Amino acid sequence: WQAPDEPAHYNYVGQVASGTLLPVIEMGDWDQAYLDTLKANGFNPDSLDRFDSIQYEDHQPPLYYWLNAPIFLITDGNLFALRMVSVLLGALTVALSYLVALAILPHRASIALATMALVAFLPQNLHILASVNNDALAGVVIALLLWLCVRYLRGLGDGTEWQLGLVLGLAIITKTTTYFMAAVVVLVIVLRWWNHSPQKSLRPLLNAMLLLVIPALIFAGFYWGRNLATYGGTDFLGLAAHDSVVVGQPRTAEGIATLGFSTYLRNGITTTFNSFWGQFGWMAAPLDGVVPWFYPLMGVVLLVAGVGWLLRFAGIRPENDLPSLQQRSIFWLMIVVLLLTLAQFVYYNLVFQQFQGRYLFTGLLPFALAVVLGLDAWMFQLERRIPAARWLLPLLVGLLAVLDFYLIWRVIPGAL
Repeated sequence: WQAPDEPAHYNYVGQVASGTLLPVIEMGDWDQAYLDTLKANGFNPDSLDRFDSIQYEDHQPPLYYWLNAPIFLITDGNLFALRMVSVLLGALTVALSYLVALAILPHRASIALATMALVAFLPQNLHILASVNNDALAGVVIALLLWLCVRYLRGLGDGTEWQLGLVLGLAIITKTTTYFMAAVVVLVIVLRWWNHSPQKSLRPLLNAMLLLVIPALIFAGFYWGRNLATYGGTDFLGLAAHDSVVVGQPRTAEGIATLGFSTYLRNGITTTFNSFWGQFGWMAAPLDGVVPWFYPLMGVVLLVAGVGWLLRFAGIRPENDLPSLQQRSIFWLMIVVLLLTLAQFVYYNLVFQQFQGRYLFTGLLPFALAVVLGLDAWMFQLERRIPAARWLLPLLVGLLAVLDFYLIWRVIPGAL
């Protein structure tokens, strides 16, 4: 159980398997003292007498748990089997990351492979995808939406609006952290209309919006209506009910009052950065004690990638795979996803102290693509002399897999 919130996600699946398709979060679902005891003793079997009471994720949208319920029933709640569902969903996200990058740069398979490798082998992402957690399905939904958005901006495929609406509807019943993609999809439809409607007639735009909204609203009406009926007031997401239940969870105001704003902010940035790359267990096993070079190396990689983007802007590494209008639209699509991901993370931390880098994984795909393209800018001169050198970058990024195997076999067993 040494993965964040896994017991609560597991118990949600168990409730669905027992016939409660839409659990309700209630007082008693969160017990800070009991959780602290379990984490301290490594979830000792002698302390699991009240394990089934850990249900503080009951406010979550249900799709991930519905998918897992048959596996729970077939295997009698086998934890490994349920974790394998998350692994399979993670593999699907990895495959979609390749398709997204290839759709953006059709003639740069090496870029797509490197992007896929970074998504696949990022240690913290692997850690989360090896647990029972609805982040796995959220990653699939976001990647699928991005793939449809890129194809839509490129003018590929018919009927994409209703497909976007359908997947957006699935996002609504998957996880609230995917909801920002609604704004992204609307932006994409507006960009496509602006780029391909010389007369700027509103009729095609309204038709496209209608095809998008109708399937999404079917899912929203079902799930949000149920929440309003269950929790009352305007709590259509169940978040107010959740906030009233998780008494004792660290709050931002308390942290600032204790440490002061500057120290709190510095700790937050450092912990978020570290845990984005790898900080296992319930945030209790950072990597700096076992591979002290890893965090500084990742900082250098980001710096080099950032300078690489300056080289791109200077025209040293041009991309001519797509017409410039499509390139600009797709560029802004990825920028908006990254900005909304960051804004969502900051907003959540305004109330709760959650310096967990995994909350930024909703923007992992565009982040990985941006890092890879930044690093690729440095390869231009080498590729001119040795064309096969374009495959060097995927190989270098793939070296993260070596670190992953080392962590799995030598570090994690002793740290958790």
